Amino acid sequence: MPNDDQDTNLENISHSLRARLERSNKAREEALRICREVIQYSSRTIRAIHRSEMDSAHKLLQEAKQRVIAANTVLAEYPDLFYAGYVHDSQKEYVEAECMIAIVTGAPFPTPNTLGVEPAAYLNGIAEAASESRRHVLDRLRLDDLAQAEAVLKRMDDIYYELITFDFPDAITGGLRRTTDALRAVLERTRADLTITLSQKRLENALQRVLSQDQKLPETEV
Repeated sequence: MPNDDQDTNLENISHSLRARLERSNKAREEALRICREVIQYSSRTIRAIHRSEMDSAHKLLQEAKQRVIAANTVLAEYPDLFYAGYVHDSQKEYVEAECMIAIVTGAPFPTPNTLGVEPAAYLNGIAEAASESRRHVLDRLRLDDLAQAEAVLKRMDDIYYELITFDFPDAITGGLRRTTDALRAVLERTRADLTITLSQKRLENALQRVLSQDQKLPETEV
């Protein structure tokens, strides 16, 4: 028959475990809220970039960064929660926003340590930033800004050729191979769009030169 001491011992163990799990659950709930805000601010940053509202983009990005740091702090003592998946997703979105600004402005890419993110989140984030940059290229083409479109496409290309060198299992890279394959398809379409636009531009310039020469020719006397 269990005695009172055994009952008290079990109650103490249960009380200790319950307290630990309550702290873990509280940290999880707080981290989930923060990570949702990271994704929201990162998405708004990318939208601002596409609208060429760079001042707004930088401000929104700072809000996202503060929350990335906050999530890291909240989960510092809970590695099982940190690697549950939602932190990776939020960091990936944040990296995408940071790298989008670098791509379109020609600035150096921030390092993972500077951003406070994990390697897998960084690699997938920069890949998605390159894919998202297709929209910027198309916008530049519509505005006849071919130089910027070519510069952004080159950075997209550079990212792709770096990413394909990471030949590691998906369990380590967070499914990078799939993300890189998607980027390759985006690159092919974007390069085709730019090539067609450049060809059309050359044709227009050639026609314009011919028309200009015709206008300069003297009229033949009858």
